[in-house]
Amino acid sequence: MKAPIPRRAGRAALLALTLMASGPALAQETTQGLDVTPRNLAFAQALSSDTELSEYYRARDYAPIWTAGDSASQARRAALIMGMRMAPLHGLPESKYQPDALIARMSNVRGAAELARLEIELSKIYLDLASDLHTGILTPSKVVPLILRKVPLQSAATYLDGLQNGDPADYIRALPPQTAEYLGLLKAKFRLQDMMARGGYGAQVHIDVLKPGATGREVIALRDRLTALGYMKPSVSASYDATMEAAVSAFQRDTGLAEDGVAGPATMEQINIPVSERLESITVALERERWLNMPRGDRHVLVNLTDFSARIVDFDHVTFETRSVVGANRDGRRTPEFSDEMEHLIINPTWHVPRSIVVGEYLPQIQRNPNAASQLNIIDRAGRVVPRDAVDWTQFNASNFPFAMKQPPSNSNALGLVKFMFPNKNNIYLHDTPSKSLFQRNVRAFSHGCIRLQDPFDFAYALLAVQEDDPESFFQSRLRSGRETQVNLETHVPVHLIYRTAVVSPKGQIGFRQDIYGRDAKIWDALAAQGVTLDPVRG
Repeated sequence: MKAPIPRRAGRAALLALTLMASGPALAQETTQGLDVTPRNLAFAQALSSDTELSEYYRARDYAPIWTAGDSASQARRAALIMGMRMAPLHGLPESKYQPDALIARMSNVRGAAELARLEIELSKIYLDLASDLHTGILTPSKVVPLILRKVPLQSAATYLDGLQNGDPADYIRALPPQTAEYLGLLKAKFRLQDMMARGGYGAQVHIDVLKPGATGREVIALRDRLTALGYMKPSVSASYDATMEAAVSAFQRDTGLAEDGVAGPATMEQINIPVSERLESITVALERERWLNMPRGDRHVLVNLTDFSARIVDFDHVTFETRSVVGANRDGRRTPEFSDEMEHLIINPTWHVPRSIVVGEYLPQIQRNPNAASQLNIIDRAGRVVPRDAVDWTQFNASNFPFAMKQPPSNSNALGLVKFMFPNKNNIYLHDTPSKSLFQRNVRAFSHGCIRLQDPFDFAYALLAVQEDDPESFFQSRLRSGRETQVNLETHVPVHLIYRTAVVSPKGQIGFRQDIYGRDAKIWDALAAQGVTLDPVRG
């Protein structure tokens, strides 16, 4: 007669069979060293589809985080509920977080097995919430392929340890970005939600142009609109006086327009944008800030593509700013978004023409006229300059063209006299340009993708000031040589290419920019598809 199988062994076998549906390896890992009880069986079943969480609990011998009877577990549960209620205020989907339903679920738990399932459920809800608050709910490149940003995702262990290593409510409140930009966006969001609940900005202005000195009904409509926007105090004036002119100039400044005090077509277009569209921009900006929720560097370069600006930021203060030109709104030319590190600058640069430009633009020109684009040298594989009259250019196409093109250093070089390098696979960098007139335009999207700077020499002086006693003399001496010279930065400087249509000034004033590439519209659609609404508090 065979000896009976011990009860514990039978339960272990049952547990292993139950978990085999999720994979034999995971079943073996989950049951290893586990005292098999109904509670632990429920634990293992709940963890069977989540390897990372399973490893975390196994490492702590399956001790509960949420469901013990102590005050620490109670505080974590309260913090989780607080976080779930807080999430929609940050522009996250209210429908995803159901705190009242979770409270009811917790109050109706019966038995050890159900308590174990609740333990894992709470951890999964928390990890989802923590990730959403910390790094957003979208994968940027899946929405817009040219958003190449590496989102600072964290492990489950990081979030779970953080919750337990201090006040859990404080930890959850600190998960969203703590920057002045993010907090300013939140403040503007709450204010505009109140404005939307009261009916928005009021009647639109139905005229193309209003100038100082004008009077009448449309001036009153403009006055009321500017008052609702916060640029004027309530008034009964029906004239376009100096007060209104100053208000229009301030509005133009905050929307990236020329500050002339005249409400022309571009200004009227911005004046008439409804509060709901402004809220969409703010909500998208909050998500974008979560994608960049990491240290940006005590000193860093910040380029906002929609603002056509490049800034040097030292310890959260802008210490240098210049206008920029960014990629044209055409396929193959739009500037991507990413972060990298500036390593060096090149004075008197050679322009190595990208092959896409060589075969897409210059080859057709040369085929029509061999002397076209004469500022460029045509280089063979041995590095020799090819005589233009010695080649039948018509035999080549985009796939078989065997030459490269370079423009030697000069005042007319397409890169100007200096470029700033943060080597990346996208071949994007900052540089000078001989085309200075473009900086006077309001919308400055004209390049092949790189960022042109209006004041590149001053930008270089500011970068070099931390390593050279006289950065201007240092730079100019190398410039006068006429030779291509690489100058390494002793400390690399992080560079962040961002795209914000809602921006916060150093004084906390909210401003807006055009969605030049249509990226924010796509992000808003993706957020809305996830359940994000403009006013989750009021429905």
